[in-house]
Amino acid sequence: MTTETRPDTPFHTVSHAIFRVARLHKLIAANLLRRTGLYPNQELVMMQLWNKGPQRQADLVKALGSDAASMTRTIQRLERAGFVRRSPSPGDRRATIVDSTTAGRALRAAVEDVWRQLEAMTIGELGDTEVAATLACLRALEDNLTHASAGFTQQVPVDL
Repeated sequence: MTTETRPDTPFHTVSHAIFRVARLHKLIAANLLRRTGLYPNQELVMMQLWNKGPQRQADLVKALGSDAASMTRTIQRLERAGFVRRSPSPGDRRATIVDSTTAGRALRAAVEDVWRQLEAMTIGELGDTEVAATLACLRALEDNLTHASAGFTQQVPVDL
């Protein structure tokens, strides 16, 4: 893109487009998740537990790109709702193990259905070629931002 064709306002930039898409995606996800009793990003914790089994809370932080404080709040909320339980690690008393409860496991089919609906709404009428190109572009943007963020000393917390 040459200087002459670059957008002249921040409202016509890739960064602003990402912000708008992410905001709408999270809004739709929140509305779809409402019937499950989960809030956006809580389903990511549950999916990790369903797929990998009980885990140390610190491992959930790493796997989901969160920070310890946000993960603690998320786990506390899920625990209050009866979807997870925390227990001390038998091998390391400083570590906490998080596991899905029966009630949490009962959410799996509903959450998977929400993600199918969200994917269908997101893709809309895009064909396979367009979806593949979109995924490739998003991977490249993520790589760019991962590389750019390597110089930051403090990561932005992700509130799950």
